[in-house]
Amino acid sequence: MLKEISVKDIKENAVSLIADDWGLVTAGTAKGYNTMTVSWGALGELWGKDVATVYIRPQRFTKEFLDANDYFTLSFYPESEKKALSFCGAHSGRDVDKAAETGLVPVFDEKAPYFAQARLVLVCKKMAVGRFDPDGFLEPGIMHNYAAGDFHYIYYGAIEKVLISE
Repeated sequence: MLKEISVKDIKENAVSLIADDWGLVTAGTAKGYNTMTVSWGALGELWGKDVATVYIRPQRFTKEFLDANDYFTLSFYPESEKKALSFCGAHSGRDVDKAAETGLVPVFDEKAPYFAQARLVLVCKKMAVGRFDPDGFLEPGIMHNYAAGDFHYIYYGAIEKVLISE
């Protein structure tokens, strides 16, 4: 069971949550949604709001749902779900039903879906969308991430609610 807490009561290291534990970014409704694994992102403050930032390549199916909806979730899972997260990052929702394949159970009781197995859920309202501009890259090595020119879109979400497992 999840309970609501203040974003400032999250005790975990934000860098470890995103880079090491990974998360799922999920958008859509009960009529249609998609999720994908993210290991790039940020938590912080922007424009006077608590914010989660996620980075999405243009070809990702989840991008369509992020663009079509005002809300998304960024959720984190116990280590026992790492295999499911790996699957969600390696397969497209265009081709497979990720929930059916992984056993993740979608929950639709917030403004964007998440999964019942989550231990931490950030419900976010989109504030802004941008895109990486290669002219702004100062480290020469960054471009090797973009051989196809598929620069990430950046989604900035105001964290409206935080749910944590009890």
